[in-house]
Amino acid sequence: MRLLGGIAESPFLISRLNPNSTATEYGGGGGFTGGWIDRCHGFLHNTLLVAASLFFVAYLAYEAKKSFSKLSNRRSYIMIAYYACLWLVSLLNLAWCCLQAWECTPGKELGWNLMTSFTTSGMLFLEVSLVAFLFQGNYASGAQALTRTFLISGFIIGLDLLLKAIFLFGFGVPLFTDNNESTQKFKWGVWVIHKLLLTAVYGVIFLMYNSRWRERLPARPAFYKYITTMFALYGLSLVASAFTANGAHFGFWLYGITSVCYHSLYLPLLYITFLADFFQEEDLNLENVYYSEMKDAGFFDADWE
Repeated sequence: MRLLGGIAESPFLISRLNPNSTATEYGGGGGFTGGWIDRCHGFLHNTLLVAASLFFVAYLAYEAKKSFSKLSNRRSYIMIAYYACLWLVSLLNLAWCCLQAWECTPGKELGWNLMTSFTTSGMLFLEVSLVAFLFQGNYASGAQALTRTFLISGFIIGLDLLLKAIFLFGFGVPLFTDNNESTQKFKWGVWVIHKLLLTAVYGVIFLMYNSRWRERLPARPAFYKYITTMFALYGLSLVASAFTANGAHFGFWLYGITSVCYHSLYLPLLYITFLADFFQEEDLNLENVYYSEMKDAGFFDADWE
């Protein structure tokens, strides 16, 4: 337990934050390293976030010409809209990762709260939309399907943003900073409920994939792997939030790890699951890939009986 406590207190992973902290407290006085990259969570935390998000944006830029050509030829409204949303959220996430020092900089609390609210809600919008898109078919291109999906996703995200704004600005709960011990239990209680709802959604879909209801779901192993990954990630985040709500430093450390994984790996995971096959060169190759995936998933077993 002493070892876990020591890990939780390490400045290279996650540290207790204070908005009145100075650059001296987080790595020394002055300079780029002391004034930014070592602030708040430490060098390793900030570097991993920035490097991963920057690499993914660079990859999107590198593939942009081929992607635009594919989108213009296919003319799928859903894919065009989703690709545009992915670009927007990726840039937001990159900005969020680069501005980690705002979390413990006096006078930047409002900017940090707004940036974090829009970034996390944007990523949640992609999550909700992905599930809705895949339930309607991987390449549904009708404007009606797009409108229905975005209305559902927009309603959920609007409600999510409203609740966050009420807690942040109405009740003064520091949802995105760790700077007020008197509200920590209430804050982590909010996150427990939030993570519980998301874990339950992915858990239900995961159970459907392992039941007789699986034929109602897309016949793509990639989607099943995505659901399994997200179910495990939110499950860990739920456990971490519950531990932290009860004052365990290990839970605070684990929550930080899940946050780093989410902001650095979720967007690439989403791209691989939903968009990568769409941007393949040959349509015939794409059809073969989906046939192989459906066969591996056992959807043609009945033909042999």
